[in-house]
Amino acid sequence: MNILILGGGGREHSLAWAVMQNPKCDKLIVAPGNAGIAQIAECASLNAEDGGAVVTFAEENAIDFVIVGPEAPLAAGVADRLRAAGILVFGPSEAAARLEASKSFTKEVCDAAQAPTAGYGHFTDAEAARAHVRENGAPIVVKADGLAAGKGVIVAMDEDTALAAIDDMFGGAFGGAGAEVVIEEFMEGEEASLFVLCDGEDILSIGSAQDHKRVGEGDTGPNTGGMGAYSPAPVLSPEIEARAMEQIVKPTMRVMAERGTPYQGVLYVGLMIKDGQPRLVEYNVRFGDPECQVLMMRLGAQALDLMQAAAEGRLKEAQVNWADDHAITVVMAAAGYPGDYAKGSEIKGLAALPEDSMNMVFHAGTKADGDRILANGGRVLNVTARGQNLQEARDRAYAMVDQIDWPEGFVRRDIGWRAL
Repeated sequence: MNILILGGGGREHSLAWAVMQNPKCDKLIVAPGNAGIAQIAECASLNAEDGGAVVTFAEENAIDFVIVGPEAPLAAGVADRLRAAGILVFGPSEAAARLEASKSFTKEVCDAAQAPTAGYGHFTDAEAARAHVRENGAPIVVKADGLAAGKGVIVAMDEDTALAAIDDMFGGAFGGAGAEVVIEEFMEGEEASLFVLCDGEDILSIGSAQDHKRVGEGDTGPNTGGMGAYSPAPVLSPEIEARAMEQIVKPTMRVMAERGTPYQGVLYVGLMIKDGQPRLVEYNVRFGDPECQVLMMRLGAQALDLMQAAAEGRLKEAQVNWADDHAITVVMAAAGYPGDYAKGSEIKGLAALPEDSMNMVFHAGTKADGDRILANGGRVLNVTARGQNLQEARDRAYAMVDQIDWPEGFVRRDIGWRAL
């Protein structure tokens, strides 16, 4: 098969790495890719959110299967354009992608599915939103309704923070994503993510992960896109996973099908778990980043077979073959992230690191300058390792971190601390 992956971050590098291991893959193109992806696959300049351009590119390059990495092309209807052109695609329709693109839509679906989630209010007017906060007090969660690249969620521990978040969102801090706001009750417990493949009818769980959203050790400081992750998540026991599937995922998928928007692709199910009971925090319509990196590390070549089965409506016959292993990824970020940071610093020492089924450095925000690798984003590298247990995987990952010569970068030193 000739395969095209849309995206250019650490998630897409790990997808490309897993796909390349499968003998079905004859040719792999990643658009736009990055400096790390370019070492294992062909990279192409392409606007991933332009459905027409993606279809033309796929036809000109005899692409058999398109895997959509990020959420923006899905929300823009790229998967619909590919399906209309008869090209096999992994990723939901624009209508189904509203599960991530609109928080209020997700709440409506959860209401219809009677799926346990946080109580909420949906506001198009700042004053009404402020009144809701004053009435309910803090802690409280303020979310931009639309896509804000993972940054439009403020967990406010006091009223002033919540009111400031409302002002920011309605003031345009998140662009059009904040034109409407969802305000939710604060849920206590431990967060974990469940990943399921869906083919419009059938559902298959492909593992759990837990990420670290806050920038500082001990889960302190501002929220980020994610500073590290590990899989599996011990808090998501088989019993709790079964409960989440029966009470949350299956009813949601049923409601989506009843609405005429069956879901096809991967569904990221963000859960809050307290006293053995899971409640939905959010849905994402693509693999999490950096959770994808630990899942791909564990799944390897079979990831392509599973994604193809979901795209072709064959999940009923698919199964996941898990090793009894653990994986962890540590994000190396540019100093200053998630605030202002500089681009262009050189990263040394990467060539000497192992690249195998137990150790990989996935590039997130890099670019090549001749033989040099330069930082080109906030989250720059995902140092990823597998082990027989989480401690072994963690030791392996941090040993690689210590061999990377990049003074302008930083890491959290406590990834996996909740499980360990």
